[in-house]
Amino acid sequence: MRSLFFILTALMVMGLAFWAYRENYETQEALAEAERLQREVSRARQRLRVLNAEWAYLNRPDRLRDLAELNFDKLGLMPLQPHQFGKVDQVAYPPRQSQAPLELSDPIDVSNQEEAAR
Repeated sequence: MRSLFFILTALMVMGLAFWAYRENYETQEALAEAERLQREVSRARQRLRVLNAEWAYLNRPDRLRDLAELNFDKLGLMPLQPHQFGKVDQVAYPPRQSQAPLELSDPIDVSNQEEAAR
């Protein structure tokens, strides 16, 4: 009986060692994947910062003014007139929809007011 107990214990230890070995490598793979994703996110953020800087550089008012003057004939631009602007009260906002209260057919009391009254 004792030898059977030792064999079962040894098999259990071997099984747990195999499980721990597999978990260790799966954890290392997950950590490597997380690091890869972090590097990818970092590169994407850096690209976004560069694109935002380029956008800001290309949309400088003096540059756009020069381009508009240069291409005035091709674009057929006209100077803005005061009558082209609208007033706030002329904006057609969508109608407000009132939210109907939630109707419950069989409400459940979850307060503990009854217990406090006892």
